[in-house]
Amino acid sequence: MKTIRIDGSFGEGGGQILRTALSLSCITGSSLNIFNIRKGRKKPGLMPQHQTCVNAISEICNAEVSGNAIGSTELTFVPRKIRPGDYFFDIKTAGSSSLVIQTLLPALIFSDGISRITIKGGTHVPSSPSYNYISEVFIPLLHRIGIKMETSINKYGFYPKGGGEVSFKIFPCEKIKRLNVVNRGELLSITGYSAVANLPLHIAERQKNSVIQDLSPLSANIDILEVTSFGQGTFVFLKGAYENILTGFSALGERGKRAEDVGREAASIFKDFNNSSACLDPHLADQIVIYLSLAQEGSTFTTSRITQHLLTNLWVIEKFLNIRYEIDGRMDSEGIVKIKTAVSPAYRTGRH
Repeated sequence: MKTIRIDGSFGEGGGQILRTALSLSCITGSSLNIFNIRKGRKKPGLMPQHQTCVNAISEICNAEVSGNAIGSTELTFVPRKIRPGDYFFDIKTAGSSSLVIQTLLPALIFSDGISRITIKGGTHVPSSPSYNYISEVFIPLLHRIGIKMETSINKYGFYPKGGGEVSFKIFPCEKIKRLNVVNRGELLSITGYSAVANLPLHIAERQKNSVIQDLSPLSANIDILEVTSFGQGTFVFLKGAYENILTGFSALGERGKRAEDVGREAASIFKDFNNSSACLDPHLADQIVIYLSLAQEGSTFTTSRITQHLLTNLWVIEKFLNIRYEIDGRMDSEGIVKIKTAVSPAYRTGRH
């Protein structure tokens, strides 16, 4: 069995290196040795949400694992056959449920049956995609390339208490389609939510009013939500529907942060994207490349910002898969990404 060694401090040096490497190890059947995990972070090594990712994907492919402890900076992972089924994973903190499902999804679409995954943890927390982004932007793009997935939220989870609960239904995928999006077309609508949990509803109203004021002259249809949560929290989520693509942006409230500032932040991020000519926002570009690299044909897309996160993710993918890619553009600027060759390996999964 081939062993892939990954330096976890390369490039962006964060948890995405671990998540992508685990997914591709599970898919290809290659053993993984990853060292210097999150070496440059304030708290290096595995944190609870990373440990949950390792535990979760280990369970679905019955892997042999060593080094999966909080604070560990080196991990060895030996996968076996991917097993679809019904799974429940509890992060036990406000760690991101979205990042856990992103670890499991690439592998489970290559299994031989439907999987139902429930994850308890954070649903709207810093430095990760919000549940609304996953459900309303990321999943529709997956459907477009042939990956079928359904989701629902049972309870919202905010930092620091977490306690949210989300469920995913994942279907086997026979073939991942190519993606070619270089012209997003006209902006058709802006919709979204201004939400509060266990806080006065006027906070959501103030967030909404700030969004509408700061988006001007663009107009938006924003719904007010009171959501069920173990702790307190607020968020704004904005979704832009263009002729050829969807995009989304979130802003989170926190203690001492004015409601108006939450709304202003969401509006500002959206307007920055809208002022570009790109199709994919930076987060969507980063998240979709693993799937495009597993397609049998090449893909091309434009992104509003080339990030170190994207480049690092492509570097990890290239360690496992026979792909070539080109990026036309400068760091932190608009650019074009081309997955020039995406040849599927002999996947070591439930169907192969």
